[in-house]
Amino acid sequence: MQHRIIVLGAGYTGATTAGRLAKRLHRDDVAITLVNAEPDFVERVRLHQLAVGQDLKPRPFQKMFAGTGVELKLGEVAGVDADRRTVTVVDADGAGTQELEYDTLVYALGSGWNPQGVPGTAEHAHEISGRAGALRLRERLAGLGAGQPVVVVGGGLTGLEAVTEIAESRPDLDVALVARGGLGDWLSDKGRAHLRKVFGGLGITVHEHTAVTAVEADRVLTDGASVPAAVTVWATGFAVHPIAQATTLEVSDTGQIVVDATMRSVSHPEVYAIGDAALAMGPGDKPLRMSCASGVPSAWQAADAIAARLTGAEPPRIPVRYFQQCVSLGRKEGLIQFVTADDQTLPKALTGRLAALYKEIICKGAAWGVAHPTVGSMPARRRRMTHQPAGTARGEASRQAERTAEAAA
Repeated sequence: MQHRIIVLGAGYTGATTAGRLAKRLHRDDVAITLVNAEPDFVERVRLHQLAVGQDLKPRPFQKMFAGTGVELKLGEVAGVDADRRTVTVVDADGAGTQELEYDTLVYALGSGWNPQGVPGTAEHAHEISGRAGALRLRERLAGLGAGQPVVVVGGGLTGLEAVTEIAESRPDLDVALVARGGLGDWLSDKGRAHLRKVFGGLGITVHEHTAVTAVEADRVLTDGASVPAAVTVWATGFAVHPIAQATTLEVSDTGQIVVDATMRSVSHPEVYAIGDAALAMGPGDKPLRMSCASGVPSAWQAADAIAARLTGAEPPRIPVRYFQQCVSLGRKEGLIQFVTADDQTLPKALTGRLAALYKEIICKGAAWGVAHPTVGSMPARRRRMTHQPAGTARGEASRQAERTAEAAA
């Protein structure tokens, strides 16, 4: 009887986990199902490029997972019953729903934009946390005439990349950034200086230490002024998918699933959570931040822990630490801010065209790793499953049968 593994979400983390499991486990022993709403892999770290009119390389999952044994199920996840070990999926065509049973669940639904309850944001602002939002923004930007104002709200990595990409691709627009703090205030002196230089060269107006109180169709209201905006892009951070919070899984105040060092749910041992969906502790006993830099190693950890437990081995511990924060500032400029293992800024930073090339290599490498899930990682030999792990329905049934047989003897 095959052990049923369901992976929810096929972003960087979910797709990586499915492919890694397919490489480590024998196909006769497991049935791996990857549930995703779209048939293609989305390079989320490039959505600001898509929004300004650049085309991204198509990466269909059917091609990526051909021959791996991973089954792709197209549909929207509507709910998870962690006690019954079932997932409800709405078919991609909306024709109906299915209930899928699992023995092991990998929850990788990630995160989306966070309007943060600011009035008018949901109605009037654009977001680039998903492909659909990026395409809507792309269409809106394409329809703007010269001189029209565009405002990006949010001074984090997403906001910086979005505003510089827009300003570089559309120098005819009046582009501004609104940031609650100072521009790049978490960066090193060198990093901040370079950021201001790039912003100056692109003609981006910066409203620092400014909180947005409302978004209207043609402007952004702040705590002290009104900033004209034919288009507002909201990039103030991410919020996790709400499904986990509606389950019996233990979650944090942010809605993230609380996991142990192997990315296993602390309340339901047959569930693993990875990427933005997980509250995992990193170096310095600090929660890992929502990022690709955290997500991919968490996917490796979960896949290897699941494979180890199914094959009777000791789950490995893959250290998750930080090395740098990579920021694209348009196609010609970049900023690589080097950090400590627990994400504290170091004085050293790489800037300019070399940094842009560095970031491009990182992005291509991440996409290549997802597109070639069974290449280049160890071990090459698929291991046979030895037993059902504790916490699964079949594992408990197997142990009960063993106890019954022992009693009869």
